[in-house]
Amino acid sequence: MTYICTMYEKKLPVQLECGLHLFLEVTSGKWKVDLIWSIHSGIKRPAELHRRLPKASRRLLDTQLKQLTDHGIIIKTIFEQRPQKVEYQLTALGDTLIPVIEVTARWGEAHRHILEPLIQTPAPSI
Repeated sequence: MTYICTMYEKKLPVQLECGLHLFLEVTSGKWKVDLIWSIHSGIKRPAELHRRLPKASRRLLDTQLKQLTDHGIIIKTIFEQRPQKVEYQLTALGDTLIPVIEVTARWGEAHRHILEPLIQTPAPSI
């Protein structure tokens, strides 16, 4: 039996017409902002990141870490030793996202009392 492994291709083309689309392309992904913030907070190793985000599968975290690396937000350092050691750190470009994440988090906290009930309430079925 032969298996063919293919890369995932996005169904919709990437929209890069404006800065907002660029920002969303880089940060969209359920765990990407959490990964960026965790690395900023000093969590550098893949196992530590997985412990910090236990609801995320290891495969998904690895995929999103690779995407962040490909977009120049983080760098991956592989140490030549046994067992192999890997660490992530933010690039200068990645560091520029920290104030954006902080402002976004403050917005969420300021509007929590409005948003939480709306998000937790299931939509009426039609």
